[in-house]
Amino acid sequence: MSFREDGHAAVEWAADYLERVGELPVLAQVKPGDIRSRLPASPPEQGEPFSAVLRDLDEILLPGTTHWQHPRFFAYFSVSSAEPGILAELLAATLNSVGFLWRTAPASTELELLVCDWVAQLLGLPQSWHGHIEDTASTSTLAALIAARHNTGRNVVVASEHAHSAAEKDARMLGMEFRPVPTDAEFRLRPDALELGDVAVVVATVGTTSVASVDPVSAIADRCAAAGTWLHVDAAYAGSAMVCPELRWAFDGVERADSLVVNAHKWMFTPMDCSLLWTSRPDEFRDAFSLVPEFLRTTDEGAFNLSEYGPALGRRFRSLKLWAILRCYGREGLQARIREAIRLAELFEGWVRDEPGWELCAPRHFSLVCFRREGPDEENEALLERVNASGEIFISHTRLNGRYVLRLAIGNERTTEDDVRRAWDLLRHTAVK
Repeated sequence: MSFREDGHAAVEWAADYLERVGELPVLAQVKPGDIRSRLPASPPEQGEPFSAVLRDLDEILLPGTTHWQHPRFFAYFSVSSAEPGILAELLAATLNSVGFLWRTAPASTELELLVCDWVAQLLGLPQSWHGHIEDTASTSTLAALIAARHNTGRNVVVASEHAHSAAEKDARMLGMEFRPVPTDAEFRLRPDALELGDVAVVVATVGTTSVASVDPVSAIADRCAAAGTWLHVDAAYAGSAMVCPELRWAFDGVERADSLVVNAHKWMFTPMDCSLLWTSRPDEFRDAFSLVPEFLRTTDEGAFNLSEYGPALGRRFRSLKLWAILRCYGREGLQARIREAIRLAELFEGWVRDEPGWELCAPRHFSLVCFRREGPDEENEALLERVNASGEIFISHTRLNGRYVLRLAIGNERTTEDDVRRAWDLLRHTAVK
C-alpha cells in the first residue's frame, strides 16, 4: 500500500479509537511481561506492510494500554489529547524540523516564541518574559535549577514537603542539596519556615501533586527577594486555569517569579509532551546555557537560537500542536473545558461530603478531590485496587497526615457528568461489598 493509503488507515484507526475508548478498560488488564512475551524477540529480516503494524497494535499493544484518553481516567492529573493537536503532531513528524539553530528551523523557532507569547497573554503573565518549550515539567524545573545555581552561586534547593518529586530528583542529579520545608494545615508551604541565606532556589507550587494546594507565592517572593534567592513556580497542572479570570486568585505573586512552568499537555489538551517554561530573567537564563561551538556559528543577524536557553540542543516542532489547539479552541474553548472539569469536581466533592461513612481530606482546588472511606488505610487501599481492577475507572492515591487518601482528578475533555456519577456509584457499591 502507499503512504497515502496507510495514512488514511492510521487516521481511521485513530478516529475509531477516540470513539470507542470509553468502552475499553481504563487500566491495562495485563501483568508485567505479558506484552513483551507476545512479541518476537528479534527484529524481522524482511520488511512488513504497515497493515501488520496496525493489526498488532489492535491485538497485542492495545490490551496493554492504560487509556489516558478514557473519559473515566481520574488518576494522577487526568489529561486528554485533542484532535487538532493529534493531527498537528502528524504534520510536525512529517516536517521533522530539528531546531537547534534558527537557521535549521526558522518556522519552528519563531512559532515556539509566538505560542509562548500567546499563552502568556491568555494566562495574564508579563509580556516581557521569555518563554520556550521543554518536554516535561521535570526538565523545565531542572533548567530553572541550573539557571538558579549559575546566577546565585549557591547549591541548595528548597521546596515544600508536598512539592513534586521532580524538585528533589533534579537537585540530586545536579549534586545540589535538597531541603524540604513543612506545610500548614492546608498543605501549603510555610513562608515563616524559610531560611534562605544559602539557598539558590525556592520551588513554590500552584497546584501540588497530592492535593492541588496553592503555596502563598507572594509571601514566598518577599522572602526570596530579600535573600537574593531565585523563585521558581511549578504550576504544571494548575497554570492553565489562569485562562479563567475567576481562578487567578491562586496565582497571586506569580508575576514576581524568576521562572514558571505550565504544562500544555496537562490542561490545554495538547498531546504529550509540551511543557512551557518562562523566565523573567532571559539574559541570566541564556548566560547559564549558551555554548556555541564553531560548527554552530552562523551569520544570521539577530537570530534567536532556542538551544541557548535550555539543556537540549536538538528540538522538535512541539509548538505546532499547541498552535493548532490555540487556534481551534480559542480562549473561550479553553475556558469552557476547564470550567466544566471544575464543575464536575465540585459535584463529586458534594456527593462525598453528603454521604455518611465518607470524608473529604483536603480543600478542593481546581478539579482534584481528595477523599476516603471512613475506616482503616487497608480498606481504602483495597477499595482502590478493586475499582481499578474493574476497568470502569482509574483513580490514584496519596498520603495526607499519615493516612491513605484516594484522589479523583478530572481533566479529560470527554468526561461527562455521567462518567463522574458512574465513578461515584462504583466506589460506593464496591465499598460495601
